[in-house]
Amino acid sequence: QEQLVESGGGLVQPGGSLRLSCAASGSGFRTVTMAWYRQAPGKQRELVAQIETGGWTTYVDSVKGRFTISRDYAKNTVYLQMNSLEPEDTAVYYCNTEPPIATVWGQGTQVTVSS
Repeated sequence: QEQLVESGGGLVQPGGSLRLSCAASGSGFRTVTMAWYRQAPGKQRELVAQIETGGWTTYVDSVKGRFTISRDYAKNTVYLQMNSLEPEDTAVYYCNTEPPIATVWGQGTQVTVSS
């Protein structure tokens, strides 16, 4: 069964860094665009970054220059390196395909940016 498991979140001070990981089970994820999404309290889930199979990446304007998405095909894992974190980045972060598959949303990983 194809599944995605996010990890790496935590509490960090403004200006700090975190690296999120998304471990995928199932070979199907290797052949599609993967993405990171986030949902802040009281807000809709938004697409943060995506990476195509050829390596082309796209970011929402608010994280450009601060976040980097990457993928390791050997480990079947997608990463999100987050630098210069801001309180506005506080959210639960999820990975999924783009467009997302409703049945594979995981629990997400909480990122809290606060002093």
